[in-house]
Amino acid sequence: MSIVKPGRYTAHMEGSFVVFIIGMRINKLWAVHKWLPVVKAMNPMMQELYRNKELGFLDASFHLSWRGVSVVQYWRSFEQLEDYARKGAIHLEAWRNFNQKVGTSGGVGIYHETYLIQEGQYECLYNNMPVSGLAKAGAHVPATGKRETASRRLGRDSEPAVPSPANPG
Repeated sequence: MSIVKPGRYTAHMEGSFVVFIIGMRINKLWAVHKWLPVVKAMNPMMQELYRNKELGFLDASFHLSWRGVSVVQYWRSFEQLEDYARKGAIHLEAWRNFNQKVGTSGGVGIYHETYLIQEGQYECLYNNMPVSGLAKAGAHVPATGKRETASRRLGRDSEPAVPSPANPG
C-alpha cells in the first residue's frame, strides 16, 4: 500500500541517469498464445532486477492500458542497461522466445524508448502523492525554495505564477 505524502515534493538525483520505457501491445486479442508469454516474461526480469541492484537498475513503475502494459524504468547508466539487455540470462531468453515465436507475425507488438538524462536536466513535481516515479528511484525532497517552480528545478529563475501552499509539518 502506498502512503500519500501531503504537500509538494520533487525528486533529486545525483549525476546523470537513464529513463527506459518498455512496453507491449496486444494487436490480435484472440492470439493469446502469442501475447500471454510476452506478458508473463516481464515478472521474472523485474524480480531479477530488484534483487540485483548492482546491475544499475534503480526502480520501475507499471502502467496498464486496455491493450497492453508499459514499464517506466530508471537506470544509473545506459551502459548498465545495455549490459543487462545483452547479458541478462532471463532477458536474453525472453528476447529469443519473442523473436522465434512472435517475430513479425503482428499478433503482439513490443517497443522501448531510452532517454539519457544529464545531471540537472529534469524536473518533476509530486503533490499529495505517494513516493513514486523518479522520486522513488532517487530522493524525495520538498519542492520549496530553489525547487519550488519547474524553471527553478531546471536551474533557471522564476517566481511562482500561483502562490505555493506550505508543506504540512
